[in-house]
Amino acid sequence: GLESVDWRQLGIAHGGPYLLAALCFYCSAAMIAARRPGGVLWYFMGVVAGIPCLYLVTFEPGWWNDPSAAEGAIAGACAGAVLLMLAVWELRLRTQRKAESAEQVAPLVLSQPVLVSEPLPDQRKRSVPAKPVRPAIVPAAIARQRASFAAHGRKMNARRRRAV
Repeated sequence: GLESVDWRQLGIAHGGPYLLAALCFYCSAAMIAARRPGGVLWYFMGVVAGIPCLYLVTFEPGWWNDPSAAEGAIAGACAGAVLLMLAVWELRLRTQRKAESAEQVAPLVLSQPVLVSEPLPDQRKRSVPAKPVRPAIVPAAIARQRASFAAHGRKMNARRRRAV
């Protein structure tokens, strides 16, 4: 079945395999960034989807002795794909180690809110009142504005009391 497919026309005219490869690489990056499993599998599927580019170049026997520009580009892309596979593999291992350490330190999260009349154990420790906080030094313009607002508020309260 694969012999009847014209890979050159499919790849150059339509670009379908390359779109599929790009989507697979995107999914791989999203899985690794979200620290979810499957990043390596998506990357491998992207590499497999990009294989039709190998059919665009005819590799002559002994091509590695004197490669043409196209043969060198394909060989470089394959070497880059292998190096990126190693990077994806390392990132997968790193995210698993971080996830394991995060599980050990993760706080208790309840799935539904619970109403409690007693303070939680952490809050019992904090039952000692905190020291009153000294107000920060306020610039003169802000102090005048606050005094003006307070004066207007007092006048409004006085009018309301008289109206009742």
